Amino acid sequence: MNEHKLLVEKKLNSKEVFKGKLLHVFYDEVELPDGTVSSREWIKHPGACAVVPVFENGDIMMIRQFRYPMAQIFWEVPAGKIDAGEPQDKTAMRELEEEAGVATGDFGYVGHFYPGIGYSDEVIHIYTAWNLDSVPQKVDDDEFVTKERIPFKEAVNMVHTGEINDGKTVICLLRAWEWWKESGPFKLTN
Repeated sequence: MNEHKLLVEKKLNSKEVFKGKLLHVFYDEVELPDGTVSSREWIKHPGACAVVPVFENGDIMMIRQFRYPMAQIFWEVPAGKIDAGEPQDKTAMRELEEEAGVATGDFGYVGHFYPGIGYSDEVIHIYTAWNLDSVPQKVDDDEFVTKERIPFKEAVNMVHTGEINDGKTVICLLRAWEWWKESGPFKLTN
């Protein structure tokens, strides 16, 4: 018998306690592996895509954005939620244009990760993009961001010094850096 199956919890019932524009919060009762009953509060999320756009000189385009819950400005990679019915590749390229003001048809899938496994079902898909063309930024009416090119290696160093500390961006930069070294269409010069 596979002992890992002994870890599985069984949903007994579920109640939606909040439905917002982005997040839906649930309160579930579950049967634990030992037969006792407990509760789980969790957030349903539509998923998201994040992109690390790489220029031929090895720079990447990052954005800066104020994040209300933390009351501070963060360095971030362009990212956003997957709209209902939208293929994730399309989400990634849409967010690249809207937030970073660059477009391309050349991109690669790096992988995915789960940013909040204890309280959310969110998955973030990571992409890298190259052969970039400038386009007008098209951020949402309630979204204010600035964009800035920085050397990819410098961004990775900023992760290690703590200057970049948004979890999504940290994971995306480190995973994209490794992907690029193995699979990137051109060698990074910085």
